[in-house]
Amino acid sequence: MERVVGTVARGLRCPIINEGDNIEEIVVESVLKAAEIEKLTFKDKDIVSITESIVARAQGNYATIDHIATDIKAKFEEDTIGVIFPILSRNRFGNCLRGIAKGAKKIVLMLSYPSDEVGNHLVDLDMLDEKGINPWTDVLTEKEFRDLFGSCKHAFTGIDYVEYYKSLAAEFGTECEVIFSNKPETILEYTKSVLACDVHSRIRTKKILKANGGEKIYSLDDILTESIDGSGYNSEYGLLGSNTATHDGMKLFPRDCQPVVDNIQKMLKDKTGKTIEVMVYGDGAFKDPIGKIWELADPVVSPAYTAGLDGTPNEVKLKYLADNNFAELRGDELKQAISEFIDTKNDDLHGSNESLGTTPRKLTDLIGSLADLTSGSGDKGTPIVFIQGYFDDFTK
Repeated sequence: MERVVGTVARGLRCPIINEGDNIEEIVVESVLKAAEIEKLTFKDKDIVSITESIVARAQGNYATIDHIATDIKAKFEEDTIGVIFPILSRNRFGNCLRGIAKGAKKIVLMLSYPSDEVGNHLVDLDMLDEKGINPWTDVLTEKEFRDLFGSCKHAFTGIDYVEYYKSLAAEFGTECEVIFSNKPETILEYTKSVLACDVHSRIRTKKILKANGGEKIYSLDDILTESIDGSGYNSEYGLLGSNTATHDGMKLFPRDCQPVVDNIQKMLKDKTGKTIEVMVYGDGAFKDPIGKIWELADPVVSPAYTAGLDGTPNEVKLKYLADNNFAELRGDELKQAISEFIDTKNDDLHGSNESLGTTPRKLTDLIGSLADLTSGSGDKGTPIVFIQGYFDDFTK
């Protein structure tokens, strides 16, 4: 019988994961149980996606603001610290800033505007136009910003992040001066010791700072790269990808994930006889059309994945073929012609007319976004996503 369903993504429930749990066994058992109950048949190139959160929980990859403060003191000593370009997020940066403030005597907090790098807006673009402000050249003090724009609350959370971040520093009696600029070198007029808190542009930011006379220059991926007094850590990403776990605690991005996905793949092969691809995923990479927020606050969508998920799609556009190459055909003849074209397509369609309008993004970014949207960020309770048919095409 002809298949009439393509890609299917299923969120799978599993036990609540705690530190020390065997994440590999739990994932495999959860997938096999779901298949048994739902009468699913495994196929080669099925995909098991696991949210980074449960991997980090099983690893016990946690740290406190005290651990952060200890590392900050070791790196910056008594210096005034320029904390620049943080994203506007209570979950992502609130406890990071509390730890930084606890380890510092004075902070100069430099915020990018009109938005942070992932699209959280401090002020609307139209307001910049109305006031004649150029965010690429104009540097504003907090007073100048308030005089121009007043209190600016986040569209979704209702938080005034300028006031909120200042209040976090005040908890520890740390002086916090706020300025607004999109030029990294601006901060060097206040201090030569800088912590760059941007996620995806951090390498460029540090390069600019060092080229312009910065002395102690670090970024969030330099903080907690090794255990501090028994804390969790991430040697590659440090504090990047962390989020709030408790009032004083952070869950860090999981570390050493490649052995996890490889072992799950092997265990599933032993149980099912099929080569099932496995990946760990964090934030998906997509943009909200209303809030203009680009979702990706993690350093990468996927910190680890099996070999079959490497690369990008190599697809043709069916409507292009139907409208151009085979415009004179209809019905079964059209279907047969398109199927033959797909079966004989080149291994690399980059730049060809037939691939016009397809999505040549990394497979892990696409699949991670699908998994993230499927599992959600709230109380769905489905941290494992089982995807079938993703690599099928029109001929299958």
